Amino acid sequence: MNRVFILSPASCRGRRAAQLLSPRSASPLAARLRSAEGAPLGDVFTFFSSLYFRGKLTYARHFATAQDIHVITPTTGLRSPDILVTHGEILEFADGDIDLANTDYRTALECSAQLLLQRIGTAREVVLLGSIASPKYVGILGGIFGERLRFPVDFVGRGDMSRGGLLLRKVSEGVELEYVPVAGAVRHGPRPPKLPRKSGTAWPP
Repeated sequence: MNRVFILSPASCRGRRAAQLLSPRSASPLAARLRSAEGAPLGDVFTFFSSLYFRGKLTYARHFATAQDIHVITPTTGLRSPDILVTHGEILEFADGDIDLANTDYRTALECSAQLLLQRIGTAREVVLLGSIASPKYVGILGGIFGERLRFPVDFVGRGDMSRGGLLLRKVSEGVELEYVPVAGAVRHGPRPPKLPRKSGTAWPP
């Protein structure tokens, strides 16, 4: 594989996050999260964002090896989706602001991205599966990866739900999206037509 994927995080402050983090939650995932060992970060974020993050992770796992998939976190920079996280760590994520003005967020992401750059060298593309509309991700990653930082051009104009559906559709088709450099890209655009439903299924939306 000639590219690395960086996934934007799921919100740790939403309704589904509150549901999983509740001490009353009896789901197997909640029980694992409360255990000393913890639960896989990818599983937790997929629960928090059942379409968009699930789409990003499913897509990345289909088109890349596990070692080439990295998830942005609010407090610890880039992490593998397979790393185990605890209930307390997710609460720390919920307290962290994904904002360039937040020194803890910025420093952690800068350090881990620099380490990733050292590991992959200068020949591989880095694809951001996330928003480029604000500088909260690209303001850091663009300065480190430069012209090699790319994103799916079909993300422009789409909301989170539409992006998640698009990613899952491409996995089912076995076809990768087109990636273009973030530098100089059009970051806002008209909303594209809704994805047509596949015959005999209500998925993706």
